[in-house]
Order: sequence, then structure tokens, then C-alpha cells
Amino acid sequence: MRVVIAGAGSVGRSIARELLSHGHSVTLVDRQPAAMRIASVADAEWQLADACEISSLAEAGVDSCDVVVAATGDDKANLVISLLAKTEFGVPRVVARVNNPKNEWMFDSAWGVDVQVSTPRIMTALVEEAVTVGDLVRIFSFHGSGTSLHEVTLAPGSAVAGRTVRELDWGPGCFLSAIIRAGEPVPADPDERVLAGDRLVLVLSERADPAALQRLVAPAPAAT
Repeated sequence: MRVVIAGAGSVGRSIARELLSHGHSVTLVDRQPAAMRIASVADAEWQLADACEISSLAEAGVDSCDVVVAATGDDKANLVISLLAKTEFGVPRVVARVNNPKNEWMFDSAWGVDVQVSTPRIMTALVEEAVTVGDLVRIFSFHGSGTSLHEVTLAPGSAVAGRTVRELDWGPGCFLSAIIRAGEPVPADPDERVLAGDRLVLVLSERADPAALQRLVAPAPAAT
């Protein structure tokens, strides 16, 4: 897979290194000479240019890439890059970084964005997950589909704990995607039992009822 990443800051470079380690081809584009830290990601192609300009994207070969990642620290730039990648070059998949959560509503298909990634929101979700066992936490949303990814760590005493996947009724619009146990993913096979301490990864559509799911996974009320 060929990927063009606009923004060669710490986020862009980290994405590039990860993609390269998986065997993908990566081009990093940034308009700041100080960002040209080529030795830090030596296997990537580098381009000193403004990715908000059509000519720069053309020079980077965006017309033949599979994915464009708009990863700059400027939301306005990321929106422009996404729109150009999708409308001018027909890139199949555009991923955009959201720096300010207040701007999330703009990062949708109207601006050419297939997937938005809000670092502050993800970090908030991870903090909440670390301190709230038994609470359903939204990790991120798949924009354009109304689908979102949630996670919950089963608390001791949860009514769900000890039951098999087959026995669990998550309600409409909810699908158990995976179980993470002791740091390892476990397939959500029908006969697999979910245990206290398991982290359940759930995919929810617009039809799902998060409040009902929260009640389902909550610890059993303390005896009085």
C-alpha cells in the first residue's frame, strides 16, 4: 500500500515508521524545513512542499496512492488537504487528524474525510478507561456511517461475567468484536465465556442504546 502523509511532525513521523514496519510505502510532505528530519524516518520518501497546494500533492504522487493522511497540527490545513485529496485526485481513503475537538463536526465526507482521528478525544477515552472499571467508554466514531467503537472493562460482580458470548443479548445495533484478556486478544467465539477483568470491544450502530448496554455490563447492585 502506498501512503502519503502530510505533516512530518512527531505524529506524522510516528505514523510513517509504523506503516513502514508493516511493509508499506510512505511519502512525508511538510512545508517547514525544520521538519525535514530525514534520518529519523530514513526509509520514507520526503518532500519539502505545502500539501495545501494541488501542485505539491501531484508531485508527491497522490494520484496513485491508496491513502492520504492529513496529520498536520493545523485543522484548517488538514481539511484543505483532505478535500483536495478526495476531489482532485480521487484518493480511495483519506484519514485526517483533528487537533481541536471543537472542530470534529467539520471532518466528514463533505470535506473529503473518510476517517477522523481526534487525539485529545482518544487520550480522554484512554484516561477514562484507566480509572473507570465497568463504564462503557467510546473510543472513536466511524464518521459517515453512524457507527462507533466502545470498550468496557468488566467489573467483578457484573451480571455479564461468567456467561458465554452465545448467551449474551447486546440488543439491536450492537456487536461484540473482541475480548482482550491479560493483554491478549481473544476471539469472541459463541462458546467463549467473558470474565471479570476482560476488556470487551463493542461496535455500535445508531440503533444501539448505550444506556441499556451500560446497565447490562454494570456491576450487580450491592446487597443491603
